Amino acid sequence: MSNKSSVFDMIGPVMIGPSSSHTAGVVRIARAAIRILGGVPDEASITFYNSFARTYEGHGSDRAIIGGLMDFRTDDARIKDALEIAKERGLIYKFKSIGNSSVHHPNTIKLNLKKGDRIIEVVGESLGGGVINIAEVDGFVANFSAQNHSLIIKASDVAGAIAFISSIIAQEKANIATMSVSRKGKNNLACHVIEMDSGIQKITLEYLRSIPWIKELIYIPDIDL
Repeated sequence: MSNKSSVFDMIGPVMIGPSSSHTAGVVRIARAAIRILGGVPDEASITFYNSFARTYEGHGSDRAIIGGLMDFRTDDARIKDALEIAKERGLIYKFKSIGNSSVHHPNTIKLNLKKGDRIIEVVGESLGGGVINIAEVDGFVANFSAQNHSLIIKASDVAGAIAFISSIIAQEKANIATMSVSRKGKNNLACHVIEMDSGIQKITLEYLRSIPWIKELIYIPDIDL
């Protein structure tokens, strides 16, 4: 076995690989991203920054990210063969590396993903111990962990939007753990990112999607479910 593959010799109860930052965290970033996309991508462009850019091959982050994009869990033995499996399944991917970016966390990955006509960009950070932060979604500041049930709502920047969305969630008796709003200029689109301790019903999601000023709603259950 080559040195490149031997980093996956250790199979533990929750992850495969030598480093939770470079494997488990990377898998979770990818699994969060495909839930934002709506499924396994047809094409993926993956940019590794800083520490990741220098070590992603040796530490197996390349296979971890591709495995996660195919929805492999952190303890899935197939991760060690993820690149070969992706080619067999027709997943087109390419890697880029930027080794010195002062504006990015040391362990940052940018994913540009395409599935059919849908294209998204997700920036994720691996914080250690398998913990992640989804820092950006389509250029909006997001900053959520994907460890809770999460809503991403892109909506017109209308008065009362935050209070209205919060009231609908409150009716579900779903406790809001974190909530942030990012916008691209006054009276433009706003992106609401809400993490909740429990999930919400499909009928509530459908109601929110029916609101004219809500342009897109993405619901992400806990990615480890």
